[in-house]
Order: sequence, then structure tokens, then C-alpha cells
Amino acid sequence: MESQVKIFSGIATEVLAAKIAASYGQPLGKVEHYRFSDGELQASYEESIRGQSVFVIQSTMPPADNLMEMLLLIDAAKRASARHIVAVIPYFGYARQDRKDKPRVAIGAKLVADMLAVAGATRVMTMDLHADQIQGFFNVPVDHLYASTIFLPYIKSLNLDNLTIAAPDMGGSKRANGYAKFLKAEMVICYKQRSKANVVDSMTAIGEIEGRNIVLVDDLVDTGGTLCKAADMMMERGALSVRAICTHPVLSGKAYENIANSKLTELIVTDTIPLKQESDKIKVISVASLFAKVISSVHNYESISGNFIM
Repeated sequence: MESQVKIFSGIATEVLAAKIAASYGQPLGKVEHYRFSDGELQASYEESIRGQSVFVIQSTMPPADNLMEMLLLIDAAKRASARHIVAVIPYFGYARQDRKDKPRVAIGAKLVADMLAVAGATRVMTMDLHADQIQGFFNVPVDHLYASTIFLPYIKSLNLDNLTIAAPDMGGSKRANGYAKFLKAEMVICYKQRSKANVVDSMTAIGEIEGRNIVLVDDLVDTGGTLCKAADMMMERGALSVRAICTHPVLSGKAYENIANSKLTELIVTDTIPLKQESDKIKVISVASLFAKVISSVHNYESISGNFIM
């Protein structure tokens, strides 16, 4: 018997999962979420998945319950005799802990990769990892999707003159360079110095800014401190406008306040993480259709490279 696709969701990503399932052409599978009085989470499938290809959708941003729920759903699918178990993780949390940047710290991204495999995931699907080499932490296949597939058409639709792509830090220069090459645009690199995490002490830029329409490119926006400081600095140096595109809207702390008070024209994000509140400056572009196409390709053993434009 040929296996069928069954799409399920964790609590945190139900809205996106419903869009993915609708784009794929079927309803979400039935999952029951139960909490004990002390907060402990239990998840169970309310339909048979024996011999089926199960796609479990959940972003693993904080709180840690989101990651734990994903692990429980994977383990439950394994024990229910699913044929294939694909962990669809639009936003892969703990990805910033991808190396030992100082003594006696954990490599959180590797730990999460190991837990997913031990739980029973036979494949992982994710988008815009903080560092591409995290794919090497897994001993199962990884389908790494790129939000550039949906961001690039949007940037082109703006028809901006004197377009310049900017990297908010040295680590994002490769990503920004890819955008700049595809759009045949100039490129700027920001250099920042930090005293501690989430705090930018100083920032400067390498490249032409005056008279340019700037688009900052990054994989995620957390407190918004770097993006807002970069936008303010570039406008002071004569930029015509500054926009930012960031795949994952973590948006913690005073992020919404920082963005609202900044000189950013707009912040374009995806729905890999649901927004905590609305903002006139934040535009959301859905990744649902892209994930649905890749799920179909994976299930039918087809190439997924045609889904990428860069």
C-alpha cells in the first residue's frame, strides 16, 4: 500500500500549518493537546497514521514547550508505526548556538538535532538556518528552504531606483551578496561592535549609502536593535529609504517599540513565527505555498531545487 501524506501541527504554529495544509489540498490531521495541572504537555494523534508519511509542523521558538511538543509528536508517530516522519520546522530555534564561542558553553543547535533524530524524525525540513553548516549536525536528510524565493519577487515589485542591498553585520555578507547579485544591485556591509548579546555599542558601514534605497537582509530579527541602529545610521548618511527583510520575526523585548520609533520604512518578514502584535511598519509574507510544494516534492521523491530562485 502506498503511503499517504498526513499533515499535523503543534500548538504554536497552527495558523501557518493550516495554511500549508490548505495549500497542499487537504485539512490538518487531528491532534489532541492535553496539559496536566502542573503544565506538563501530552500530545496524541486522533486518527490512524500507520504506514503513512507524517509531516509534523512546529517552529521551535521559546518557550521550550514548543520544542518539547515537537519531540513528543515525533515519538508518538514513531510508536504509531508511521512509515516516514518529517519534522517541518519553519523556524529552527537554538540555531544561534551553533559553535563554542567561549569556553564551557553548549552547542545547542547540535543538541536539538540529536534530540530530533533520537525521537524518530526520518527527515527535517526547515527555512533559513542561522548558519548553513547546521545541516551537517543531522544524520538524517535536511531540506533547507530559502525565504529569498518569496522575498526577491517582492523587492523587484517595489521598483526601487538606486537599489542597494545591505548586510547588518559581517556574518550576513554572504546572504546579502546573493541578493545583490540576483538583483544586480550595489552592496553595503555594516560593521558592529557588541559588549554583550542583543546590545550594539557602535556601528559603521562599508559602501556607498548617500542617495540610495537600502534593503537590509537578515535571517531573523530579535530585539531589532541592530536593524534599527543600521537604519538610523544610514538615513543620517543620506540614504533615501531603508527597508529590512528578515525571515524569522522573533521580535522579543522592546522590538516592536524599537521598530516603530526607527527610521525603517518597513520591515518585511514571513509567518514562520506568529507576530505577537500588529504593527503598521511590519509586512508579513506567507511561506505556506512554498512549504506545501516542497512537501509534495519530498513525498513524491521529486527534486526540490526548482523551488529556489537563488
